Amino acid sequence: QVQLVESGGGLVQAGGSLRLSCAASGRTFSSYLMAWFRQAPGKEREFVAAILWSAGNTYYADSVKGRFTISRDNAENTVYLQMNSLKPEDTSVYYCAAGRPYSDYRGAHEYNYWGQGTQVTVSS
Repeated sequence: QVQLVESGGGLVQAGGSLRLSCAASGRTFSSYLMAWFRQAPGKEREFVAAILWSAGNTYYADSVKGRFTISRDNAENTVYLQMNSLKPEDTSVYYCAAGRPYSDYRGAHEYNYWGQGTQVTVSS
């Protein structure tokens, strides 16, 4: 059983930065992948980034590569998403997820634990 709580969302101008946090509680397995997804109105839930909890390996969607950075603090059981050079198209609800994907880590259905989401709005 894992509980995830996101924070750090808000309103920012294009070109600005935000850092999202995902605090995890409960049992965390060394093999778990921690990920960020986002979902805008009328669109499917989209993979953003992921990190292997134990080793720190990172994976990114092409749309955010070079702008976003995912990291983790093992002592605090927290995953971060540093978002720089934000664009209006980044506007979405961002969700933290955890799981042990069997097939494709980019698929939302592969994760069984989810946070409540935090709103990120980027103005032009």
